[in-house]
Amino acid sequence: MGDSGIGSGRFSYILLNTMNNDYSRAIDYLYSQTPQFQQIGAAAYKPGLGTVKALAEIFGNPQQRLRCIHVAGTNGKGSTSHSLAAVLQSAGYKVGLFTSPHLVDFRERIRINGDMIPREEVASFVDRYIAMKPDVLEPSFFELTTMMAFEWFAANEVDFAVIEVGLGGRLDSTNIITPILSVITNISFDHMAQLGNTLTAIAGEKAGIIKPWVPVVAGESEGDVRRVFASRAKECGAPIYFADTEHPAKILSHSPQGIQAYTPFGRVNFELTGLCQEKNLQTIIEALVRLRASGVRFGAGDVAAGLARVEELTGLRGRWMVVGDNPLIVCDTGHNEGGWRYLSQQIATYQGPRVCVLGFVNDKDLSHILPMLPRDTHYIFTRASVPRALPAGELAEAAAGFGIPSEESHTTACTAPDVQAAMSEARALAAQLGPDTLIFVGGSTFVVADLMAMLDENKL
Repeated sequence: MGDSGIGSGRFSYILLNTMNNDYSRAIDYLYSQTPQFQQIGAAAYKPGLGTVKALAEIFGNPQQRLRCIHVAGTNGKGSTSHSLAAVLQSAGYKVGLFTSPHLVDFRERIRINGDMIPREEVASFVDRYIAMKPDVLEPSFFELTTMMAFEWFAANEVDFAVIEVGLGGRLDSTNIITPILSVITNISFDHMAQLGNTLTAIAGEKAGIIKPWVPVVAGESEGDVRRVFASRAKECGAPIYFADTEHPAKILSHSPQGIQAYTPFGRVNFELTGLCQEKNLQTIIEALVRLRASGVRFGAGDVAAGLARVEELTGLRGRWMVVGDNPLIVCDTGHNEGGWRYLSQQIATYQGPRVCVLGFVNDKDLSHILPMLPRDTHYIFTRASVPRALPAGELAEAAAGFGIPSEESHTTACTAPDVQAAMSEARALAAQLGPDTLIFVGGSTFVVADLMAMLDENKL
């Protein structure tokens, strides 16, 4: 019995080591052999669906076996996707969730009922792809990752797959699905090099996910953007529902404990508390109304339970997320003009001293973001640990052009070489300013990713 136990333990250890090594090789392949937007930016962007369609053929078109909800938008699509998944999970469904980018672990992108895809499944998919030797395809990182998600969801026979668009919509790799519902959260300026320099051009790209006869929910939209969506929906014969006018949720209160609102499903407490989440909640509620109208069964209790536990049920992180309380440390992945309209307001309303640790990527147009940064605030400009990150000195130089630092507005600025050094500086500054100091961390998703890595390693 004793020898059997030792042998079993040794076998388990060897098996675990082998699995981890296989996974490491698979991840190395994905990162090194396929162009990744998260790392290098526009050079990794492959417009067109030809490659991903060919890839889908090789893997047996798993997306055709899925009941999908497709979510696009400039901001809020991650929060919306996770929230819809949380409600469906609360109703007892098996729900696949595909989102991007990841913060710490690649497997965050692909989940079923909150559980990340196993390492051995990632390794198996990559091994099978390499064995097929379809070198002529040369897929991008995102195209391969999309197909990995579709195949895993299909193999596990999920009831629903909530699929977040990576970039844009019309030419995004995810746009080979025919969903049961399309959702477009909002339109703002971001990724203009790929999507266009006007809001109507960007809206046209997002509207590309609208499919013939498939209902579509549009979140924040007005004027020309609204007309773009309505026109595309009419062309497709797709019923379109504008969330701000159809079944608007009535916001009752907004506090660090949640957003209390009255909805067609009764009273809810929405766990996500950033100011932008009031708008997202409208879109989420309208999407749920349309899902139920299409025959998806869930009750008011499922809606309340799901919206109250989005983070726990789905693994969502980085949305006005409190990661420390002495001093108060909050992070948010908002990284473009639309996101900063809300973030700047939320930071500015904080009554105590404020320290902001900020970094951006080098292809981000900061001319609309830097003017919005709150004054009477201490800034520490830093650089995330990805090649695309803008050097801290260049960010400081750009901020100086918009009056940061400024003695007149009691606004200071300094630089730190990386997020860990910036957090050390921020804590030291907070110790001087007092216990009621807010430390906000963000600017780029990758700054938040570095913070999450520190948190996971107990280095925060």
